[in-house]
Amino acid sequence: MKNLKKIVLVVALGLGVFATSCSNDDNEGETIVPLQGKYNLSKQGIVAPDGSEQLVDAPENQSGCPGDYLELKLSNSAVVGDYEGSACALTETTGTYVRSHNDLTLVIGGVTTTSDIMNLTNKELKIKDKATGVITVYTR
Repeated sequence: MKNLKKIVLVVALGLGVFATSCSNDDNEGETIVPLQGKYNLSKQGIVAPDGSEQLVDAPENQSGCPGDYLELKLSNSAVVGDYEGSACALTETTGTYVRSHNDLTLVIGGVTTTSDIMNLTNKELKIKDKATGVITVYTR
């Protein structure tokens, strides 16, 4: 009789854990990786008519200089770093950002852009501008 009570208790606990783990964990495709961080501009491109991505090294990166970057801070402030010229002079432009599900809205220098977050991992942020369709890939 004692063994039967133990078995019933184990089965009940198991069902409770199973029922809890089967709750609605759907995050609507949104990644749980934090968005905040400093990202180096890596590639840009478009989606071809056949659906394939055509990405090339970002033309904005000045040859011989560190790569341009996007920094997204916890305070929802954003900084775009742009290296230019033979002296690799750094210009930083500040602004803000808002994330809503898989949309990223940046307001930098008074210009607002909204992009779909196509991929967000510990090593990559890939966004697609909703107005132009341009894909931009940043790496950490």
